[in-house]
Amino acid sequence: MARKDFGDILFKRTMMSFAFIIILILSAIIIQLTIMSLPSIQKYGFAFLYTSKWDPVFEVFGALPFIFGTLVTSLVALLIAVPIGLGTAIYLAEYAPTGVRKSVSLLVDLLAAIPSVVYGLWAIFQLVPLMRSCVQPFLGKYLGFLPFFQGPNYGVGMLSASVVLAIMIVPFIISVSREVILAVPNVYKEAAYAIGATRWEAVWSIILSYGKSGIIGSVILALGRAIGETMAVTMIIGNNVKISASLFSPGYTLASVIANEFSEATSNIYLSSLIYVGLVLLVVSIFFNVVARFLIWSVNREQRSAPIAAAQTI
Repeated sequence: MARKDFGDILFKRTMMSFAFIIILILSAIIIQLTIMSLPSIQKYGFAFLYTSKWDPVFEVFGALPFIFGTLVTSLVALLIAVPIGLGTAIYLAEYAPTGVRKSVSLLVDLLAAIPSVVYGLWAIFQLVPLMRSCVQPFLGKYLGFLPFFQGPNYGVGMLSASVVLAIMIVPFIISVSREVILAVPNVYKEAAYAIGATRWEAVWSIILSYGKSGIIGSVILALGRAIGETMAVTMIIGNNVKISASLFSPGYTLASVIANEFSEATSNIYLSSLIYVGLVLLVVSIFFNVVARFLIWSVNREQRSAPIAAAQTI
């Protein structure tokens, strides 16, 4: 018994140390970024977050255009990717034949494994000309009364970056959502069919309701990937320090400005400002993850009663 107790304690402490290492890594990243960005924090303070001027020559720095570009491209990418990803996941889990399911799932995994720079090269030679000659003129003609679709058609810009991000994050939504849907107990689906529900009613009212927390998790995982994406966005967003309501306009993101200008930072305050941008990017990512955890926690509280309540409404 003493040997068994010692083995259990040793195993528990070893696993606990692995978990503690994760906390140490995250703490070290936050501390290091904070220390290296202190000159910029002391000089600009929180005004750095709502100042739109970025002038390395006169050492005047503000991150608002980058925050704006990051949020706009990420949210537009989600608007494009979530319906496609969730629809594909439902089809693969509930409707697709076995052969199609395996083939498409393999393609989804391959799509997630493509390097970011390859997406960027494809976007430069294929997506940008298509956006400039077809998509943006079409949107400007029929939706030009909206401020989001006004302005010249450069091809590069926030809309093109959003499309690339949507393509990059849709495999994550498909993979996680598909596993969540497959994990729904058959008893709930059978109960829905037993009371006369059609297949789409069972999917919409029972399966999606039961797997809501997992689906939200897949969307937040995709959002985290979109916020932190660098190379593909840098190559086609236009890299212009400007805030514009039009999605056709070139923009900038938090990640792309670091990638573009880090090697050019010759002064201490310039380098510190770029590291401050990195700290802001980390805080934004943590904020969205905290919000996601809260949403998942809220959904899980109601998850046990949700399938029963949904079945009563059919």
